[in-house]
Amino acid sequence: MALKDFVAMQERCSNCSFCKWIPFDKIKSNRFSENCPAGVWANWNTYFARGRFQMGLALVNGEFDYNSERADIARSCLDCGACDVSCKVCRYNLEPLAHNRELKHDAVEHGNVLAVQKKMLDSYAKEHTLLAGKKKEDRAKWAEKIAWAKDAEVFFFPGCKYSYDRKLAAKAKDIAEILLSAGVKLGYLGKDDACCGGRAYQMGFFDEFAKGADANIKAFKKHGVKTIVTPCSDCYHALKRLYAERGLDVEVLHVVEYLDRLIQDGTIKFTRTVNRTVTYHDPCHLGRQGEPYEAWNGTEKKILNQIHTWEPRRPRYNGRLGIYEEPRNIIKAIPGVRLVEMERIKEYAWCCGAGGGMQAVNPELSKWTASERITEANATGADTLVTACPWCESNFAGAVDENGRTINVMDIIDLVKEAL
Repeated sequence: MALKDFVAMQERCSNCSFCKWIPFDKIKSNRFSENCPAGVWANWNTYFARGRFQMGLALVNGEFDYNSERADIARSCLDCGACDVSCKVCRYNLEPLAHNRELKHDAVEHGNVLAVQKKMLDSYAKEHTLLAGKKKEDRAKWAEKIAWAKDAEVFFFPGCKYSYDRKLAAKAKDIAEILLSAGVKLGYLGKDDACCGGRAYQMGFFDEFAKGADANIKAFKKHGVKTIVTPCSDCYHALKRLYAERGLDVEVLHVVEYLDRLIQDGTIKFTRTVNRTVTYHDPCHLGRQGEPYEAWNGTEKKILNQIHTWEPRRPRYNGRLGIYEEPRNIIKAIPGVRLVEMERIKEYAWCCGAGGGMQAVNPELSKWTASERITEANATGADTLVTACPWCESNFAGAVDENGRTINVMDIIDLVKEAL
């Protein structure tokens, strides 16, 4: 689609402001009631989904063109999808997230690319990772001493953060060894392992993403991959949703799904008590954007020339079927751990601040967003914030809340390792 293909949506947005808040019946306090980091941070309507619809329509109608400020607004969306979920509580004929992404793509098509983004894309083309400065030849070093199954039934897809970050690479090794010890015939792509490209897509670089995705799909077929397990929520969303749109037909699981299965059937048993009070952060691309892909090819129609409908019925991604219970099941299964929830959870969770490439594109917004979540986590009284995404973990690390306090941050695999 192009930006002009969203004109009907741009025009029919009723300015109800649902895109600015979590659903009203889910609000527990005014302090933790908002949902759009960019809009709250800028305190300006154009940064919210409603304002982006207005800006998109003005661009299509030629009322103005991009300048540096409008390009910054377009790329400031964290791709968290919170506006999309809240919008669909009362509307069924708008796609705010898809429009936000297309607005970024349109800005890119008009030459609005930051120097830092150019470096990321150059790295993606040459080294097959969006982490500028990293080398393809170093990607698989973390996995060299692991006894991968030769007759693998499941393939491990660690993602760039786990592959290159020294601290996270140790966790990737832990995950692989836990699964192998549990009897999983786990394999690894080795030299054919490459970036999923999800972040390129989130920033509006659709063509670059497509090229990388197609190369990965070809590699999966080469290795006979039937099931993929990943510990990265961005990779999970890219593979499960974006790759599926491009024809990938394999089972895609996040490691929390796989671990939950192994715990439920008794394959993995916890032997140690872990005395922690934890709160769990739902990663955006595992939670509300973790729903399975549904193919659809239809047309929009109107009943009595007024009511919008689609034939056949169109999938409605509203976040309800994301991955929520599996990580909580794991936490609750660990002896001694006490789980306390934040006010905004599951499909209504506040973003960590790393989505949409924001750590590179707008570090100030990224850090502020993380601070807001740390404030919410500390309000629960928990001593540890647990998540299931390396981007969330890295963005929370060292972040302080509105009172200058930090919180211990852990990947869920760390918690599992403590209990084994």
